[in-house]
Amino acid sequence: MSAIANPTRSTDGADFDVIVIGAGFAGLYALHRLRQQGLTVRVYDAADGIGGTWWWNRYPGARVDFLGGPFYCYTFSEEIAREWDWTETQPDQPAILSYLNFVADKLDLRRDIQLGTQVTSPRFDRSDHRWHVTLGDATPASCRFLICAAGTLSAPFEPDLPGLDQFTGEYFHTGRWPQDDEVSFAGKRVGVIGTGSSAVQAIPIIAEQAQQLTVFQRTPQFTIPAANQPMPAELLTESQQNWTKTRCEMLESPAGAPLAYGERSQRSALSDTADRRNEVYESLWHTGGARIVFSSYNDLMTNVDANQTIAEFIRTKIRETVTDPATAAKLLPDHLFGTKRVIPNTNYYETFNRPNVTLVDLRADPIHSITATGVQTASGEHPLDMLILATGYDAMTGSLRRLNPSFGATNLQDKWADGVRTYLGLAVAGLPNLFMVHGPQSPSVLYNMPLGAERQTDWIVECIAALDQRGVVEIEPAAAAEDEWAARVSALAGTTLYPQAESWYMGSNIPGKPREFMVYLDALGYYQTLEQVAVAGYAGFVLT
Repeated sequence: MSAIANPTRSTDGADFDVIVIGAGFAGLYALHRLRQQGLTVRVYDAADGIGGTWWWNRYPGARVDFLGGPFYCYTFSEEIAREWDWTETQPDQPAILSYLNFVADKLDLRRDIQLGTQVTSPRFDRSDHRWHVTLGDATPASCRFLICAAGTLSAPFEPDLPGLDQFTGEYFHTGRWPQDDEVSFAGKRVGVIGTGSSAVQAIPIIAEQAQQLTVFQRTPQFTIPAANQPMPAELLTESQQNWTKTRCEMLESPAGAPLAYGERSQRSALSDTADRRNEVYESLWHTGGARIVFSSYNDLMTNVDANQTIAEFIRTKIRETVTDPATAAKLLPDHLFGTKRVIPNTNYYETFNRPNVTLVDLRADPIHSITATGVQTASGEHPLDMLILATGYDAMTGSLRRLNPSFGATNLQDKWADGVRTYLGLAVAGLPNLFMVHGPQSPSVLYNMPLGAERQTDWIVECIAALDQRGVVEIEPAAAAEDEWAARVSALAGTTLYPQAESWYMGSNIPGKPREFMVYLDALGYYQTLEQVAVAGYAGFVLT
């Protein structure tokens, strides 16, 4: 297998043109593109393997949970697209990780990646216009430009549960699942705290193996049928043989998804009769996947009355599926559909019909403490041999705040103490020569992530090339540009129903985190804006 050519120059020292933090989809692509520019690059990742979130998230059932293959992948290389055959419409974690390793080998990326290395204390020094970092073994390194590609869902959140350190059974977090040891549930009493995306994927599989599974539900979720299936041969062949056309469709889509996911509806849910709406929802429900979101009606996320039509349709499905009315009632979401992440599932609701599965509603029966042998709620103790936290992440900002880059008196934790401020979701005023991929206030998690990583990285790489050509040594946003961008993000969100829920989109899952919507909701407009900013000589930035 021939490698795609990558003109590059290397260095034996620890001083680079660019340091990239993170070796997932974004970090690997950034390395490839920056080397094409002839820049010296080093990628650091704390994990012992490449893959980013797909290296860490090995919990049972982990797989792409929205936009699947053959479109959840790199799009820049038709050669790569043709050589990799996806076997499922929603690839699982091993398949995604294998794909990323395949790409890393094909592009000869590993020689510029240092694994098992935590980056700490990034500090910009104006005397040499460089970022200085400390590596996990206390080794220093420096670079002209620092790119944070650590991911939006990569900082696991562990709630403050009294007595958690006293639990004597097996204990795991879905975001830091064991890498080498096989976790067995057989014959065990297992407790899962949380019912977000990872829990919805893991719970049906755990239930099939465990002696007893107790699900501690904090918030009931809207979930839709994943309808994962073997990859249709005609879909794979069509995409591979016509990759240029496929990629164009992806670029023209508001979600970065090709038309294979269905045409976007142009009709209001309120324009149909109740019977007709149910026919539409029923058809798309059985089709499975994202079509019920994209192809039903165009006002589900902007009109409360329209939203309630699909919300009640799904609540009816829950009542029809779960045989015990009391359990079904606990599973009924009371927020607006889509304002929290919509989760595809495989037999999630059916799992609660199993005799070995118990649902505990933590709203009515809250956790008092974790004991040595289980979970103590208001109603009594639930004895457990294994406790799994599926409590999610400090999303969007967690990895960046923990990194806490600084320059002079400015550091990111203090700057974002009262709320996020970025320009374009790519850069931060007061922190020169720092770029983020999938940063807060960019389309990030509501766009096809690999494609978004490519598009943002391309902009960053082209920006660095333009700066070098013009002899510019520093770039950072103007404070006014940040304020204007924050207002733009907020105004867009305000035209939708998203801010009405307590969600991780809003930072609501983290105690003390400022409540604000952190996703830019017009992806097509976003990438047009990036182009306009570049054409205007990087308008909104201060160049030194």
